[in-house]
Amino acid sequence: MNLYGAGGHCKVIIDIIDSLEKRVDAVFDDNINISSILNIPVSQWKIEYQTQHKNILISIGNNKIRKKISETITANFISLIHPSAIVSKYATIGKGVVVMPNAVINAGATIGKHCIVNTAAVIEHDCILEDFVHISPNTTITGSVTIGEGTHIGAGAIVLPNIKIGKSVTVGAAAVVLKDVPDFATVVGNPARVLNYKSKKNE
Repeated sequence: MNLYGAGGHCKVIIDIIDSLEKRVDAVFDDNINISSILNIPVSQWKIEYQTQHKNILISIGNNKIRKKISETITANFISLIHPSAIVSKYATIGKGVVVMPNAVINAGATIGKHCIVNTAAVIEHDCILEDFVHISPNTTITGSVTIGEGTHIGAGAIVLPNIKIGKSVTVGAAAVVLKDVPDFATVVGNPARVLNYKSKKNE
């Protein structure tokens, strides 16, 4: 199993791989100053590796960077689910997804490509997470919520049922989302309110 990205998120993914009694074959990162992670050597990625290291998980928490890498390299992107996570057999999990310890994904939920469902997060029934979404630890996404591509939901946030959250949104830690959130917004507080909007060119 090969990992692309050697930061803090990678450490947690290595833990998941260990818990599944699998092996990390290689770790890659563009930062030449990182030589190892958890005693595993780190190499710089080269385009010729695409034929040698086909099964890859992008082990980077930043949604924009994860998307950029997924569009740059050709690989069979794999997903990982920690053994302590509860994932309904009626849920759909896309490629490149990581589900962290004690997370719950309930029936009818759809998780898009390259999403992160972090530690102890809850994704309730019939939710839709589009590609490159990051759900932070201890977040509760209640039933029938839709979350747009590239959105980051902060730690401990709560999203009420039937809410639609746009793409490239940031929901602040511990925010309580009571109504729909437009694309590119940053929302904070209880109840969540729009703090500002990102420029579309920075999505």
